[in-house]
Amino acid sequence: MHRKLAAGNWKMNGTGASLAEVEALAADHADAGCEVLICPPATLLSRMADMAGPGIAIGGQDCHAAAGGAHTGDISAAMLADAGAHYVILGHSERRADHGETDADVHAKAQAAWAAGLTTVICVGETLDDREGGRTLDVVHTQIAGSVPNGASPERVVIAYEPVWAIGTGKVPTLDQIGEVHGAIRAQLDDTFGTAAGTGIRILYGGSVKPGNAAEIFGVADVDGALVGGASLKAADFGPIIAALGASDG
Repeated sequence: MHRKLAAGNWKMNGTGASLAEVEALAADHADAGCEVLICPPATLLSRMADMAGPGIAIGGQDCHAAAGGAHTGDISAAMLADAGAHYVILGHSERRADHGETDADVHAKAQAAWAAGLTTVICVGETLDDREGGRTLDVVHTQIAGSVPNGASPERVVIAYEPVWAIGTGKVPTLDQIGEVHGAIRAQLDDTFGTAAGTGIRILYGGSVKPGNAAEIFGVADVDGALVGGASLKAADFGPIIAALGASDG
């Protein structure tokens, strides 16, 4: 089993001054007891990779499915790797909603990322309508089936379950609801990719993870870490989440 993972998605936030937050994290959590990942905007990626040190991995927030070409404004997986990234987030609900990305799009991007040597953090999750309509497990199952290519392994893929209705809203599913979805994802990974691979693939929870609720969430079975949004922007907020995950990874 790989070490648990505390991943921070900075989204469209951060300038050069924000690198001080990463310096603080690197100083205070050099031996966190878990793996730490930060995915900054592309403008900060190479600078962050240069100064973060060995205790913090760096990732991109998206990549194009093509290796290169006439795609103005896009970034290839190889470019992310060249800038110092080891991970890339794919299929985040904001990409799926704002840019119309489909499972097939995410699947193609994942293949490109693997070819460039990146580990993919593939996001899945239901809307509030899906949750209230009792479709959560069906939606998540379909997204994983369509988004994760054959050949998935712990080295290649991390799954992040993010109920769309909980992202940035302060609303959090019950621990039983989180456990139900994570358990279903684990069973699907085992069935699809074999127990050896499926058991080792980390499943993160995302959706209003904060210092005050992190420890209880990390106590749920099959929660192998978190994908954190706003609370990852400041070391004072992300640090306690990292510490809670490290304490749970004994």
